[in-house]
Amino acid sequence: MLPKILLTILSIASSFYMTLVLLRFLLQLARADFYNPISQFVVKVTNPPLRVVRKVIPGWGGIDGAAIVLVILIQAITFALVLLLYDAGAALFNPAWLLSWSVLNVAGLVASLYFWAVIAVVVISWIAPGSSHPAIQLVAQITEPVMRPVRKVVPSLGGLDLSPIIVFLILQVVTVMINHMKVATGMPALLAGM
Repeated sequence: MLPKILLTILSIASSFYMTLVLLRFLLQLARADFYNPISQFVVKVTNPPLRVVRKVIPGWGGIDGAAIVLVILIQAITFALVLLLYDAGAALFNPAWLLSWSVLNVAGLVASLYFWAVIAVVVISWIAPGSSHPAIQLVAQITEPVMRPVRKVVPSLGGLDLSPIIVFLILQVVTVMINHMKVATGMPALLAGM
């Protein structure tokens, strides 16, 4: 029972912090409003470990490599702790497996973040179009780099924007591919559910 409780706490805490670091990465990628109060919160919470990682991994071309490395490291450490908790230490000694599983899980988390952000944008456009709430503006800014290329290809039909449907399909295909890669790399079911 204790390992299950520890696993739940570890999973929630690491997923929450990884989501914040990925949000910071996506905010920078989308060139979102830095002065938005939510952006400021994300920056303050993620700054301490990112400062350390940036000493080793610098940014390149507007892409914050340190944030991606930090998320992968957090995921690898979480997986290692989970494997130790469940006494599955044999896999722990292969860092290549931990690294590949971590990269796949982080890629899945990015796809999931975009999926839920697009859903939020669609729902908000029905409920509160033109709202100036900081969270709504931020979600719209984050999804714009994903939506813009699709909007260029799929034009609006009489005011009806079909781009979210195409983005959903693309994200679902990406998620299926990531899940197949998890199976192909031999990721234990215990870790795949995190």
